[in-house]
Amino acid sequence: MILLSTNWAMAWTIAGVSMGIVFVILLLLVLILSVFNWLAEGKAAPAAVAAAAPATAPASVCSASDTDEAAVATAVYLYLNGRHDEESGVLTIHVNEHSLWHEELNDRL
Repeated sequence: MILLSTNWAMAWTIAGVSMGIVFVILLLLVLILSVFNWLAEGKAAPAAVAAAAPATAPASVCSASDTDEAAVATAVYLYLNGRHDEESGVLTIHVNEHSLWHEELNDRL
């Protein structure tokens, strides 16, 4: 019976208005981000700075020594062949009842 008493015109109106608001907000967000992108591109590389910079080949991003490459290769080999450390998963905590903090606390009492 509740299905018959529902005002479907109002329900569809509310659904349409809420979806419209969401799409308008998304459209505004895209517009604002594109304006910020346009401003960032305009200020990023002035013509004088771009013309003054000499064209050079890109430098190597990183350089690893033979020792570093051997260490990485050994680690990958051991990992892939299942020879890495197996942890027991047991946490052992030893409580020291007579630490210096304990003695200092007893002296004050």
